[in-house]
Amino acid sequence: MPIVELPGLIDAHVHLRDPGGTHKEDFYTGTCAALHGGIVAVLDMPNNIPPLTDTSTLAEKKRRAAEKAVCDYGFFVGASTDNADAVGNLRDAVGLKMYLNESYGPLRLEQLPLLMKHFQSWPKGRPIAVHAEEHMVAVAIALGQLYGQHVHICHLSRRAEMELVRRAKERGWKVTCEVTPHHLFLSEEDQRALGALAYMKPTLGSAEDRQALWDNLDIIDVVATDHAPHTLEEKKSAQPPPGVPGLETMLPLMLTAVAEGRLSLDRLVSLTSTGPARVYGLQPQQDSRVVVDTDACYEIDASHLFTKCSWTPFQGWQVKGRVLRTYVRGTLAYEEGRILVAPGYGIQIGLY
Repeated sequence: MPIVELPGLIDAHVHLRDPGGTHKEDFYTGTCAALHGGIVAVLDMPNNIPPLTDTSTLAEKKRRAAEKAVCDYGFFVGASTDNADAVGNLRDAVGLKMYLNESYGPLRLEQLPLLMKHFQSWPKGRPIAVHAEEHMVAVAIALGQLYGQHVHICHLSRRAEMELVRRAKERGWKVTCEVTPHHLFLSEEDQRALGALAYMKPTLGSAEDRQALWDNLDIIDVVATDHAPHTLEEKKSAQPPPGVPGLETMLPLMLTAVAEGRLSLDRLVSLTSTGPARVYGLQPQQDSRVVVDTDACYEIDASHLFTKCSWTPFQGWQVKGRVLRTYVRGTLAYEEGRILVAPGYGIQIGLY
């Protein structure tokens, strides 16, 4: 049984729903799910209710995480219609998140002058992470180049978007990007079969779009889950919200891809650990690691997940690679189905 030790994963894109949606997930259940998935740190998005856009909402999120989290964490601050002048003062945020297309939650920016103001005022050297789809990817890249900003394109899902990022990188522009496991492994055909359980933003692309992500893996900086849980009741409603859970399925899916020869183990580490740390300027997490059995073959079963929403679009998938133990800062935090650290063990990850 080949046991492999890897650097602990950093999930650079999660929605832990705390505050405002803790019936779906909270900092305790979400970080338990992270440990189960071999993830030692998560970067939490700001589109809560209320959204994280200022000093007081950041303080409240810090308080909640300090009480509940069992892995380490960082926070994005959200760009809103009225905080462009002050948001850059939140120095310990990992980055600014801008929503340029329809998503879930109260944050969205549509007016070009407001986008320009945020790009102009955000401190240089700190990434601007954007939810941008199709032509808005071009807008975000152009604004980043115009104002000398590092733009990180979240959850790329289409062939044309990959082409834009490749061209920008070839020109030496400050552009990085991420993809999600659900866009790497699912397509619009799966949405027809799974219905709302495969509905997310961006929506699933064609089989050709999915293949384009694999074909352009060399320019992708990060694989992140966009963990966005909702209850089954919400997903089965007449107006299901977009989003799927992913913290506990990312590593098994990616290890299966390694076993199939689609990428190397070193490249997996780059995409899920060193890549996120480089993009967001995160300080190294000393002795945070995950031990996996790369030969373990099993079926993904939602009844074994720690996420509060208790479902997955990958239900029944055969995967190869099981997390045995997860260490956070040298402490054994998870082992074979058990969380071994108390709520509040996690700390806010440091920035360079």
